[in-house]
Amino acid sequence: MDISPFYAKQFNCLNCQEKFASTKIRSRFVRVTSHESDFKPVYSNLDINPLFYNVSVCPHCGFSFTDEFSPYFAPGTKETIASKITAHWNHRSFSSTRTIEEAIETYKLAYLSALYKKEKPLSIAGITLRIAWLYRDLHADHEETRFLSIARNAYIDSYSTGDYAGTQMSESRVLYLIGELSWKIGDREEAIRNFSRVLEQQRTSHEPKIVQMAKERWQEIRENIK
Repeated sequence: MDISPFYAKQFNCLNCQEKFASTKIRSRFVRVTSHESDFKPVYSNLDINPLFYNVSVCPHCGFSFTDEFSPYFAPGTKETIASKITAHWNHRSFSSTRTIEEAIETYKLAYLSALYKKEKPLSIAGITLRIAWLYRDLHADHEETRFLSIARNAYIDSYSTGDYAGTQMSESRVLYLIGELSWKIGDREEAIRNFSRVLEQQRTSHEPKIVQMAKERWQEIRENIK
């Protein structure tokens, strides 16, 4: 019997604690052929895209979250979520397979949920960068640029507050992404500033690949300026 790439994973909503199922993809079916300059993965099978299923949407209250969300809710945030999200929620379900448009919708719900919950800038950056990636696949340039800009600003906030400490995101990687996203949205000065910061750390960095990527980008910028 053939095993489906998709399966239903059970969740407890972080907000209302109700149980619900959300579709995920079995890791054995995921094949990444390459990564783009801002780490967007390119999958060998376009019909099996894990990016579509990163967000879990509670059908009961509308709160939407990723694995990066903290279980902690600051005082007053649940009341804000109740009035801003749940009060307008029509009990939709995203528990089955998703189109790219539905995936974008789930990420936008997660973005709103993260803002009202006051999630860390790093979480907000990850959500909005993935929205930009999905718009890139749709060749929606304006929307891609809009969300790249939001993600870039969130990564700047993450770097300023140091909220990436203790996560899989290193300082070098955060700085590289600030530089790369700045370059993509046309902010050359911010791109140069952050690629330079990565290169300044090359002797102490534990990510030589990131340093090399920053060097290559910096060289491209210099050639572009000429």
